[in-house]
Amino acid sequence: MEQRQRGAIAAGHPQTAEAGLRILQAGGNAFDAAIAAALAACVTESGLISLAGGGFLLAHTAEARNLLFDFFTQTPQRKRPVADLDFYPVTVNFGDAVQQFHVGLGSIAVPGVLKGLLHVHQQLGRLPLAEIAAPAIAYAQNGTPIQGFASYCLQILEPILTATPAGRQIYAPTGQRLQAGDTLRMPAFATTLAEVVKSGDRPLYAGDWAKALIAACADGGGHLTQADLAAYQVIEREPLTLTYRGNTLLTNPPPSTGGLLIGFALKVLEAIDLSRLTFGSQEYLQILRQVMQLTNVARRDRYDSRADPQTLLSTFRAPSTLQPAQAALRATLAAIHPTNKWGSTTHITVMDAEGNAASLTASNGEGSTFLIPETGIMVNNMLGEADLNPDGFHTWQPNQRLASMMAPTIVLKDGQPALVLGSGGSNRIRTAILQVILNLLDFRMPLELAIASPRIHWEDQVLNLEPGLPGADAIQRLATAAGDRVIPWQAPNMFFGGVHAISRQPDGTLVAVGDRRRDGVGLVWA
Repeated sequence: MEQRQRGAIAAGHPQTAEAGLRILQAGGNAFDAAIAAALAACVTESGLISLAGGGFLLAHTAEARNLLFDFFTQTPQRKRPVADLDFYPVTVNFGDAVQQFHVGLGSIAVPGVLKGLLHVHQQLGRLPLAEIAAPAIAYAQNGTPIQGFASYCLQILEPILTATPAGRQIYAPTGQRLQAGDTLRMPAFATTLAEVVKSGDRPLYAGDWAKALIAACADGGGHLTQADLAAYQVIEREPLTLTYRGNTLLTNPPPSTGGLLIGFALKVLEAIDLSRLTFGSQEYLQILRQVMQLTNVARRDRYDSRADPQTLLSTFRAPSTLQPAQAALRATLAAIHPTNKWGSTTHITVMDAEGNAASLTASNGEGSTFLIPETGIMVNNMLGEADLNPDGFHTWQPNQRLASMMAPTIVLKDGQPALVLGSGGSNRIRTAILQVILNLLDFRMPLELAIASPRIHWEDQVLNLEPGLPGADAIQRLATAAGDRVIPWQAPNMFFGGVHAISRQPDGTLVAVGDRRRDGVGLVWA
């Protein structure tokens, strides 16, 4: 007899997940719960997501409709001269390495998260917005404990989060940055959410918050104008659809790149019988490494955001040998930008008993340092994100969606969601999601093991290896001989993404798992 639980959620913070579960228990559907969790994450994971960031939600409805809501950031309609911009680097210390991020008013792209969440609520939600926002308002008003990965995020992003008096009031209220065990309170943001319940997205796109943001940009060196905010629209796209070993996979279509590159890798791997291999063996790791190399070649040589994605996928064929042409690789590798160590992104996955599924990925970049006065909303720095501007800063084309690596994904079996997942992790999003899919569909791992199993990531002729892979020593020798720099990590790390996922078993049981690399949790309402 088929068992049916009433819902499940996987997310990057216990209270983020609890907010979504609370909404399911109140009678909300998967989309209500995802919105509630995203609003809550603006408090509990405020270093990663903001109402003034960007993101995507992939939806499968109980009526078998598949929709991709694109509310990622947009480039401004016009550029100011570089000399007039407030745009500067901030150096962040990771302990074993340092990295520069670019912030300031000149790094702000047109935000989409608030408009996107409200658009999804209008299209697919059920409960009143006041009920959906209630958990986030409570967290903001009463406080949320700082611990684990959230504490690490505040540590890494301290130079950005505390760059202004408004930021210090939230993240260093006593003069020192909040530490593990402290409580983060955002009373201004609680008031902001109450205003959103009352007025919708108008304050940020046409009201007082918009005026404050535009005035700051005009006077202080930003690109944004009122025309940018007024013109911003959520785009409903048809998901990119492909098949893999009898399963239908839905993911993020162009102009974003992550879904297409996952699709490319799967199309190559489908021609190989992975079931004959041992997970983590030398042969399997070599195949993964070479597929990741080919994916980077495809990213530079074949990807065109104007082309039809199905046409692109139809041209992807497994080569007669997986060893790519070295001359082509050398020419291409020189153009690929270096791997970004950080990944300021979070993911939320929800399924309900009715058959609805939501996969939501969102980011604020690292934040621009600018908080809209008296709102608690830090605005994004997407124009200062190296991964989103691979041809160099200030080279973006006006009035276009920025291309993201985010890839909220759903795997359908017989037309029903069998797996719903996504990940944070910048350029590692695509390889993290790919490996979890392979672990589940090819190696038949249970979901918890599929997510916890060690991963690899190859990019820019650097091979990163998590510990615990049986073939690690052999692949290190092979990769080094091929000219790779090999980095063997000593422990699982958030560098390799944060996959939060839900699977539906053949008997109807829901399994929800959060990636422990980012303190993820999964909750099931039985």
